[in-house]
Amino acid sequence: MSTRNLIVNADDFGRSSSINTAVRRAHVEGILTTASLMVNEPASAEAVAIARDHPRLGVGLHLALILGRAALQRGRIPDLLNRHDVFHSNPFAVGVRYFARRGLRAQLRDEMQAQFDRFHATGLPLDHLNGHLHFHLHPVVFDLLMEHATEWGITRVRLTREPFWLTTRLASGRWLERAGLALVYHLLSHRAARILRRRGISHTRWVFGLLQDSRVDESYLLKLLPALPPGDSELYSHPSVDEFPHELAALVSPRVQAMVNELGLRCIRYADL
Repeated sequence: MSTRNLIVNADDFGRSSSINTAVRRAHVEGILTTASLMVNEPASAEAVAIARDHPRLGVGLHLALILGRAALQRGRIPDLLNRHDVFHSNPFAVGVRYFARRGLRAQLRDEMQAQFDRFHATGLPLDHLNGHLHFHLHPVVFDLLMEHATEWGITRVRLTREPFWLTTRLASGRWLERAGLALVYHLLSHRAARILRRRGISHTRWVFGLLQDSRVDESYLLKLLPALPPGDSELYSHPSVDEFPHELAALVSPRVQAMVNELGLRCIRYADL
């Protein structure tokens, strides 16, 4: 436990060419070790080609059941899509809907199956599983994932829990929002951790980035890295060339890379857990 291992992940791989370019650069030029693929998005084929060219990049499935495109047509999942034939976008409303309407579970299962099928069709090893807006931890979604874990090849999962006490030392402001997120994911991850442990599915001890969403910049990393707890942690980010260039800059920062080396941090993939 005295060793400190860090998975450095990029979410939304395949959503756009801008994100794909940033992922490639952050992996080749910086500290990025893994990326989570959105198999339904328009730049997913480009992302898969990048992953094949860089086999040391661990690629997982970024399961999308909110705020994005679906793998199946409306006829198969009519109650999951809005009038524009994409998933609904309000996290609270979608979360309540998935929980309250038991009739949606068959449609959720079919859509999840289709996304896993698309991922496995790429031929890439499944490094890990997580969800867009962390919806993989939603109790209904999570139970379906665990029910089909063997069939879908799920062996490593993001357990989204961030130590709030540490974040208070690293960042300032937005405390009501941060405290609310920390509480929600503390409850969800506590439930999920027991099930993952029973099934022998691997996860990191901590995940960072939740309470600093879209603000993972160089300053934050230079404060986070020396404070990382012992054991395995994940830092997730959203690097892109256009929307979040500061996150790309942080991942390729010479100062950040020098600190990783000075601290003796081991940057790993989920497959290395």
